[in-house]
Amino acid sequence: MIAWNSTPVPELVGTQSDIILFDTATQEPAPLEGHAEQSLYVCGITPYDATHLGHAATYVAFDLLNRTWRDTGSTVRYVQNVTDIDDPLLERATATGVDWRDLAADQIALFREDMEALNVLPPDEYVGAVEAIDWIVPVVEDLVARGLAYPVAGGAGEPDGDIYFSLDACASLHEDDAARWFLGQVSHLDGATMLELSAQRGGDPARPGKRNALDPLLWRAARADEPSWPGRSLGEGRPGWHIECAVIAQRFLPTPFTVQGGGSDLVFPHHEMSASHAWAAGGTPLARHYAHAGMVGFDGEKMSKSRGNLVLVSALRRSGVDPAAIRLAILAHHYRSDWAWTDGVLAGAVDRLAAWREAAARAAQDDVGAVRRQIRAHLADDLDAPSALAAVDALAEKLRGSAGDGGDGGGSQDLADAVDALLGVRL
Repeated sequence: MIAWNSTPVPELVGTQSDIILFDTATQEPAPLEGHAEQSLYVCGITPYDATHLGHAATYVAFDLLNRTWRDTGSTVRYVQNVTDIDDPLLERATATGVDWRDLAADQIALFREDMEALNVLPPDEYVGAVEAIDWIVPVVEDLVARGLAYPVAGGAGEPDGDIYFSLDACASLHEDDAARWFLGQVSHLDGATMLELSAQRGGDPARPGKRNALDPLLWRAARADEPSWPGRSLGEGRPGWHIECAVIAQRFLPTPFTVQGGGSDLVFPHHEMSASHAWAAGGTPLARHYAHAGMVGFDGEKMSKSRGNLVLVSALRRSGVDPAAIRLAILAHHYRSDWAWTDGVLAGAVDRLAAWREAAARAAQDDVGAVRRQIRAHLADDLDAPSALAAVDALAEKLRGSAGDGGDGGGSQDLADAVDALLGVRL
């Protein structure tokens, strides 16, 4: 699958210092080891509706990490998936009378446009679940052969042959290995909360025949009127959600890779289960660190498709909102915080963008050198974008009404390059 286009990142004077990132799994700030190559996996969309502000906030957050890593001099290997076959996609296609493949293609194309407009750097590998099926099938077959996965009998209208992963069998693997996986390793949740979230987020804890109510689906046997693919010994069917990401990540990234990223709603069950699959399949942790972006609401409520209160990036763009202002509105909130989109948030971002553009026209090189150092310091401290924005605000206030340098090749271009390269904001 083809990702979106991007403009070259401006080269800046100097480099970034070491980065500290809050690790969900350890619940502590973690220094990210300095390596010539860093690796990042961010879970992608299920393409049954357009990109909303919650999606955008997640991808902008990890775009900051990508840019900050690059500013240290590291090469970044970035992979993102697209869950282009899943129940929500099929349900939306049926409800709207659109072929599921056409719906997915249209929404993926719109997502690409939104990401390009928001100046999000594209992944090196952009991989759909459908194109990964041939890689997933042998992994699931191996898990079955080793007693780490099992078929469940049909009933109540369900066919025989759904394959589930055994969490209990996985937990007993390599018990003497300090790096082994265990349930709760990423989320730190109790069992009752896990059951509740599993039911809410795509799991089926009440499915009869499962050995553990939390055991996740690896392979869904073919149903009438649903697309399916050859699964060799597994039979016709399609993959589960968590195994998709585990297999794609381990195919294209080191094991373990540096950071697993996504929204905080993916901590459980998705990232917990993907980690279990990777451990069972390869005997190594999936990722060294886990980082999660907060949720975005709308006027005091959670933003969701079911509530019908989505703020769509494409709709904002069509209404004439500058994508740089949308990005600034997102960056005004720390990536780990939950926050709400309002008209006031957007108005503040529009005003801020105008002030920065005015400042860029007046900036002297000495001014830019100081603010560049401040932006770097704040981003190195758990991607503290709000403080980085405040540093640029202070320069803009200082330059308001002043003559400044503003000459060709002077501070004006330097400031534009700094906020583009480090914050992804185009002036």
